[in-house]
Amino acid sequence: MAQQAYVAQIGGQPVLILPEGTLRSTGKDAQRNNIAAAKAVADIVRTTLGPKGMDKMLVDSIGDITITNDGVTILEEMEVEHPAAKMMVEVAKTQNEEVGDGTTSAVIIAGELLKRAEELLDQDIHPTVIIKGYQLAKEEALRVLEEIATPINLKEEDNLKKIVITAMSGKTGKEAAPKIAEIIVSAVKTVVEERDGKLYVNKDNIKRVKKHGASVLDTELVNGVVVDKEFVHPQMPKVVKNAKIALLDCPLEIEKTETDAQIRITSPEQLQAFLQQEQRMIKEMVEKIAKTGANVVITEKGIDDLAQHYLAKRGIVACRRVKRSDLEALAKATGARIVSNLDDLSEKDLGFAEVVEEKKIAGEAMTFVKGCKNPKAVTILVRGSTEHVVDEIDRNVEDGIGALVSAIESGKVVPGGGAIEAELAKRIREFAEKFSGREQLAIQEFANALEIIPRTLAENAGLDPIDILVELRAAHEHGKVNHGIDVFEGKIKDVVEMGVIEPLKVKTQAIKSAAEAAEMILRIDDVIAAGKLGKEKESKKTETPSENEY
Repeated sequence: MAQQAYVAQIGGQPVLILPEGTLRSTGKDAQRNNIAAAKAVADIVRTTLGPKGMDKMLVDSIGDITITNDGVTILEEMEVEHPAAKMMVEVAKTQNEEVGDGTTSAVIIAGELLKRAEELLDQDIHPTVIIKGYQLAKEEALRVLEEIATPINLKEEDNLKKIVITAMSGKTGKEAAPKIAEIIVSAVKTVVEERDGKLYVNKDNIKRVKKHGASVLDTELVNGVVVDKEFVHPQMPKVVKNAKIALLDCPLEIEKTETDAQIRITSPEQLQAFLQQEQRMIKEMVEKIAKTGANVVITEKGIDDLAQHYLAKRGIVACRRVKRSDLEALAKATGARIVSNLDDLSEKDLGFAEVVEEKKIAGEAMTFVKGCKNPKAVTILVRGSTEHVVDEIDRNVEDGIGALVSAIESGKVVPGGGAIEAELAKRIREFAEKFSGREQLAIQEFANALEIIPRTLAENAGLDPIDILVELRAAHEHGKVNHGIDVFEGKIKDVVEMGVIEPLKVKTQAIKSAAEAAEMILRIDDVIAAGKLGKEKESKKTETPSENEY
């Protein structure tokens, strides 16, 4: 048997184990292709980093435009095809989901780690040795981050605002950053909860509503909920003060029976009696609501025309077909209980708000529920001059909320402006000296890779990256841990004094996900892509003339 196999390899036909048309690259070719794809993704977002970063315009297949410098938005909109590049997009998505900020940094670090690894591969250093070095360096980086980080708490409002402004720097609406930072800090402080001695923020409790047609400076915080619905009847008052709000999960209309039923009416009197009974039932529904003292009704279901009339006569305002998420937010904000059966509705189930009013914004009527006593859900009404501007401002607000929530939950911050990366690079180089052999080279390259952040900040600000890096290294060698790049003046300064601080969680997550993605890509030495020629083969078969046609 062995002899036959040997003959088959030398003189016989080759043994095919993969279908025809399968693309396969192995060894260094596979690694190089994957590294090139990952570096290309990192290069795309690299120019967006920092306060002086540029924006990208993304145009989709139907001509819709997105203008942004938000790393994860760029990568999601691009619809990346290459498998290794998709792994880089995953890095950005994970960063966004976990901490809400630092997506660009995470992707750039991952790309640089792979670029440095490629240089080591060219020196015939085995991928597993590089991976081991990277793992050691990553653990050391995370340890140093914990050591350098300084605590922060909810009372330090100035520092909380600085975190938000740092997260939003370089994005559209910079002139409004201080005001938006104030709004975000107020919103987060309102919805923060304490569990087992730890602070926790559910970002879903901060609703964002986007409306164009006004300045970014008109963005406002509503201590309550904004519902994208209008009052159902024109005769209803447009403003209700000291609102007592009933939240319903049932319709104010006569529902059809669950079972198939027929009602036979044989005379006009019977029809009249039937219609009067329907009216009576609807009137009773409205009476039940009025008895509780409610003057605002908001339901997830429908409201019959007749019910609207009776509600309007009673001076009760109503909104119908409100989203479930809005109804739950209203319950958290007003303290109301969502009722599924009108018979159960009582005064205890009602929520309170100082004002419920209908306003027209950008040509659309919206209902504002404001002035809730102790709201556990709030709304940020995001404004901007055009749709594209307001979309980008909304992404900035999302980043700001994400960064602030990360800082509050981890309770620690680190200096920004490339300072922390420069300090980590210095410490990891010192750490590398404890090792001999090839692992030391990988640890040193990890340190060099982290310097891509200050280098990119300098490049994007039009500064000389080599001069800046030399100055930055010198400052850190003299123990100036908080020194980073002031991109506006082109100097090395104490960034903490400038107010450039970032949550510890943003940095730890960026380094973890970047290092792990780089390690995973380096482990791949064989790429087998399923045959893309299948369809082409089928079409060729149909095109090939049969023997009878010749």
